[in-house]
Amino acid sequence: MRNYEQEFEKRVAFIRETLAKSGQKGIVYGNSGGKDCTLVGILCKAACDDTVGVLMPCASSRNFGADLADGRAVAEKYGIETRLVDLTPVREAELAALSGVTAMTDAAIANIAPRLRMTTLYAIAGAEGRLVAGTGNRSEAYMGYFTKWGDGAHDFNPIADLTVTEIYEFLAWLDAPMSVRTKAPSAGLFEGQTDETEMGVTYAAIDQYLLHGTASDRDKALIDRFHAASQHKRQPIAAYQDQ
Repeated sequence: MRNYEQEFEKRVAFIRETLAKSGQKGIVYGNSGGKDCTLVGILCKAACDDTVGVLMPCASSRNFGADLADGRAVAEKYGIETRLVDLTPVREAELAALSGVTAMTDAAIANIAPRLRMTTLYAIAGAEGRLVAGTGNRSEAYMGYFTKWGDGAHDFNPIADLTVTEIYEFLAWLDAPMSVRTKAPSAGLFEGQTDETEMGVTYAAIDQYLLHGTASDRDKALIDRFHAASQHKRQPIAAYQDQ
C-alpha cells in the first residue's frame, strides 16, 4: 500500500506549484459526489483555499439524488465552496437543435452531458481566473472509459496515476464519507448506469491487471480490447506537418 500521508503532501505541493506557474488565482472542478472528484476536491482545497466545486446534475435521477447529496456532504466536511448548475434544460435544448440534423445514437447522447459539464467548468474558470482540475484515474484512462473533450479535458490532474483501488485506499485514509466509498461507481450518464456493468469487467480486475499483470483470459481479452479501441483518446491531435 502507498504511503498516503506522503502522497497527500506531494500532491498538494504539485497543485500549489501548478497554480503558481499558471498565474491563475483559484481552482474549479466538477463535484459529482463520486470517488474521484471527492479526492480531487480534498487535495485542491488543501492546496488552495479558493477552490470551487460545481454540482452539475443533468437529466439522470441519480444526479439529483445520491450524487447531489454526496457532493454536498463532501463539500461541507472539507469546507469546499459549492455551486449548482442544472444542465438538464441545456441538454434538452442541444438535443432539440440536433433533431432533424442527424440520427443520434445512445452513445452520442450519453456523451453530451460530460461535454456540457466541461463547457460549464471552463466558462467559470475563464470568468474567474481559475484552473480546471481533472478527476480521471489511471484505470479509466487505460480502458478509455471517459468522454473525449468531456471529463477527459482539464488543465491539470492530481490523481491521474492512481488506480481505482488506490483511490479508495486514499479516501479511506482521509476518512471521506462512507457513502462515497461504498456506492457503485457511475458517471450517471443514463438511468441505472454503472461503470462496471457498462464495461463488463470490475475495477478490481482492471487494477489487478494494471498493477500485477494478471487477469483471467476473459478479463484480459476484454481489457485489451477496450484499451486498443480507445487508443485515439490518449493520443495527441493529429496535425499535418509539411515534410
